[in-house]
Amino acid sequence: MADLSASLHDPTRVHVVGTPLARARAAVILLHGRGGSADDIASLATVLGIDRLAFLVPEATGHTWYPQRFIAPLAANEPWLGSALGVVASLVTQATAARIPQSRIALAGFSQGACLALEFAARTPARYGAVIGFSGGLIGPPDEPRPAAPAGASLAGTPVFLGCGDIDGHIPVASVEASATVLRGLGGTVDLRLYPNMGHTINQDEIDAARTLLAGLV
Repeated sequence: MADLSASLHDPTRVHVVGTPLARARAAVILLHGRGGSADDIASLATVLGIDRLAFLVPEATGHTWYPQRFIAPLAANEPWLGSALGVVASLVTQATAARIPQSRIALAGFSQGACLALEFAARTPARYGAVIGFSGGLIGPPDEPRPAAPAGASLAGTPVFLGCGDIDGHIPVASVEASATVLRGLGGTVDLRLYPNMGHTINQDEIDAARTLLAGLV
């Protein structure tokens, strides 16, 4: 088997946008979509930016967190998916090492990055500051059993925002609705908004909702 280790994601390849982590009161781990970059999604960080908020913005190797669609069998997206989840975990650790508690760390992303943020929250539930998925859903096909969360773990009331267009060509509405059900079952307080006649994009209502959640962290 070929050695893929040199091609997997580098957890040190991270842009910091907004307030430096050492002076921030809260942090957002912001994840780009397939074909995007840290520079691309940093423009969203600028729109969402609030004083004393640090954005940790990693970049995927080859601009893709995992190779197949998010509804492909989980095994088809390994080892890339495991590596991507490891990047998010390393950034949570980096933020907590800077004395930012998990309750003031938000996980957010667009498209493939939204899927990754939601999947991390579902696999490692805790009381996060917020979980924000712009046009995304939990990873894996609907008929495949979900990876079990640690026994007793819970999102413990974490605010979860899920926004998606009802004609999004990449994200089936059924996947977003199923994700909302799973995240509620894990103890998340889910705000699901499906937008009529909207494709694969982010609208102003989603921006306003996300800013409200993030403002509450600082």
